[in-house]
Amino acid sequence: MTNYAELQVTSNYSFLRGASHPDELVLQAAVLGHAAIAITDRNSLAGVVRAHVAAKQHDIQLIVGTRLDLEDAPSLLCYPTDREAYGRLSQLLTLGKRRAEKGSCHLFLEDLLEGEIFEAGKGQVIIAIPPDEALEQTYSNHLSLLKNNFKKNLYLSVKHNYFGNDEQRIAELSKLAKGLFIPLVAVNDIHAHTSERRVLQDVLTCIREHTTIHEAGFLLHLNAERHLKPADEMARLFADYPEAIINTQKIAQKCQFNLDELRYEYPIDPTSQGRSPQEELDHQTRLGIKERYPDGVPLKVREQIEHELSLIGELGYAPYFLTVHDIVRFARSRDILCQGRGSAANSAVCYVLGVTSVDPTRIDVLFERFVSAERDEPPDIDVDFEHERREEVYQYIYEKYGRDRAGITATHVTYRSRSAFREIGKIMGLSEDSIQALSGSSWGSPSSERPDDERIRENGLDPTDITLRMVLNLSQQIARFPRHLSQHTGGFVITKGPLDSVVPIENAAMDDRTVIEWDKNDLDALNILKIDVLALGMLT
Repeated sequence: MTNYAELQVTSNYSFLRGASHPDELVLQAAVLGHAAIAITDRNSLAGVVRAHVAAKQHDIQLIVGTRLDLEDAPSLLCYPTDREAYGRLSQLLTLGKRRAEKGSCHLFLEDLLEGEIFEAGKGQVIIAIPPDEALEQTYSNHLSLLKNNFKKNLYLSVKHNYFGNDEQRIAELSKLAKGLFIPLVAVNDIHAHTSERRVLQDVLTCIREHTTIHEAGFLLHLNAERHLKPADEMARLFADYPEAIINTQKIAQKCQFNLDELRYEYPIDPTSQGRSPQEELDHQTRLGIKERYPDGVPLKVREQIEHELSLIGELGYAPYFLTVHDIVRFARSRDILCQGRGSAANSAVCYVLGVTSVDPTRIDVLFERFVSAERDEPPDIDVDFEHERREEVYQYIYEKYGRDRAGITATHVTYRSRSAFREIGKIMGLSEDSIQALSGSSWGSPSSERPDDERIRENGLDPTDITLRMVLNLSQQIARFPRHLSQHTGGFVITKGPLDSVVPIENAAMDDRTVIEWDKNDLDALNILKIDVLALGMLT
């Protein structure tokens, strides 16, 4: 059996381009017997955690990567070989995103070749993507420049375009590569896990280009070949260039970085007395006891506090409690109303630190509901701040920890039934009245269940109409597809070291806010803690 790794894969986290979820792509690669699969979304790492989780479930190697779309040069595929290289790639993407408006990324070739962040591509494997049009001398010069910088880690991709001139074109690329001592590597430029997603792929293109399926023309992919194929079929397609298949496995062997190598470190602020985080938490707790219990702490509460501090120390959560305490302390120093809630109410330590207001003398505290060694889950402290002044808290976090160490958690805004019906209905040429009626047949659920025929008839539509049935089927497929990144209602990630070496950070729609690419599910999968800085109108 052929050893093959698919190295150019676009998921639906390249918004309105990829027609499959990352986990669908990973599963299909495993079913087809691929040795590995890369996820290479455009200037993004937004989908890699979902792919990582699926790869562990299906026992296939995931190659973390991205497609770098440059402002002044042809695109490149980039794969970090180790943790340090991954950090530099994440920081490079952050650089491009921070200099652009929300949702965009402006990177230039000099950022890769001369920028201090990328260190001339140290630890990166690069695949150059040749333009589809005729090759010119300028592209040869471009490859020479890349070769001088990336040395043996530079490859040139070849694929079948199915335009009728593939044999001639691949031969030209092979000649060019040999002249520059650049190895070829086979790809299939994947946009879906199966060919059945071809129509959905066209619909996504139409949505992105603001056109209809009848007017899109050459904007659409010219064939349905951009799906995962068996390794043996890829070997057959490149029978004249077997090294192009072999090199996919060589790259997979080079790129052994795994997202499990990311180790979240809590922010630790030095104290003037040089106390460790646990010692500082003990100290702040003693001060809090004096404030909460000026007449002396009850024995029951003291024993509970000692138990909690012991478990917090055992699990290493002291820096997290100190960070929440610091944010709450800032808010109270500015007379900003705030209140902790949720499972943190089961913590006597949170009470004496001023984070919550539930006196442990009045309830039976069950700390293990909040923090437990058996569950191996990090604590989650939700703190509500008065709505009109929460921005002051946000800016304090940015000022104290720095924008390279703090960012708001993302929310992936996905298609719901009504939004899917509306957009796909327009693409397929339904009238506005039909779209309105179809939207009325749905409760706006994000699930992929279509409304039943009776409900469709009740809204004046014919469920047997071919176009309508296609709209319904496509709406089922696009359900839960991400449309764009937004910001979480208040989840902050704060790290000891540079956050942008863990995950790319981009500008939010609101001024003076920055957002990471991953949502709360991604963070949970990697055991990265967030602090919920929430807003509550009734506190105002």
